Amino acid sequence: MAGPCSARLQGDVAAFTAALRTLVNNPQFSDVMFVVGREQQKVFAHRCVLACRCQAFRGMLGQAPVGSQDSSSSIPPQGPFILGNVQPEVFLAVIEFLYTNSVTLNSHIALEVLTSSVEYGLQDLCKLCVKFIKDTLSVEQVCEALQAGVTYGQEDLQQHCLAFIEGCTAAVVRTQGFCELSDVVLARVLRSDRLAVDELDLVQAVREWAHVSSAVLERPVPEVAALPVRELRLPLLAPSELVTLESYNQQDLLIPVENIAAAWRAHALRKGSGVPSRLCRPRRGTRPRDHHRHLEPHAK
Repeated sequence: MAGPCSARLQGDVAAFTAALRTLVNNPQFSDVMFVVGREQQKVFAHRCVLACRCQAFRGMLGQAPVGSQDSSSSIPPQGPFILGNVQPEVFLAVIEFLYTNSVTLNSHIALEVLTSSVEYGLQDLCKLCVKFIKDTLSVEQVCEALQAGVTYGQEDLQQHCLAFIEGCTAAVVRTQGFCELSDVVLARVLRSDRLAVDELDLVQAVREWAHVSSAVLERPVPEVAALPVRELRLPLLAPSELVTLESYNQQDLLIPVENIAAAWRAHALRKGSGVPSRLCRPRRGTRPRDHHRHLEPHAK
């Protein structure tokens, strides 16, 4: 006689997801409440759903706040939980994912949802955010996305953003996001041979970035710009351009004197001797100058 058979059968996933979606921010049957953002918007949830889907929420919901009367009790805290540093729309996107394993994103909140996904340890949500950001990347957003990719160790997002920047560099360097890059991330961008912008324009963009960073960080321009300036390819500039550069440099000391001297030396010796080879290599967007042929074997 044959033994009993067993199988796991699955019903309509869409119907199941739709049913759970009706519970998102639904006060009916909810047993926990969050007060979110500066707006102090109330968001209702069900602790069993949050706890089984997210380790961070399990810890938050399973222990009473330190110093409260219930801190030694086995009864979990009822809230409300105050989350003042997150936008309600962002938090609701996280809640939607926890209930339905899907998320509704737009370009205004995607990077912040990515941040929350990292903070809450939600790897699948993180992947969805990265995919959306890559698919909808824009000139205005690419630098912020690159910074996020570096901050959260998303190598795929970093590479995608760098390729995007290389394709439209001249437009990107004029955005607010460019001026908000960290020195480490900007230096990484400047190492690329494929930037579609002339070196003189790139020097000016870095100067503007440095003045913004100096004001924000309340540190001298030469200090905040030390790392990115090392990646500027000054030997590519013509003598007249170096003269102009020296004039500006007298005002803000953006570029160390020895870097400019090395560029002049390359002109005098008619070769890039003594200058790192990467600094003599024209980028994709570099306008040709007569002296570039003397930078062999580094010239195109």
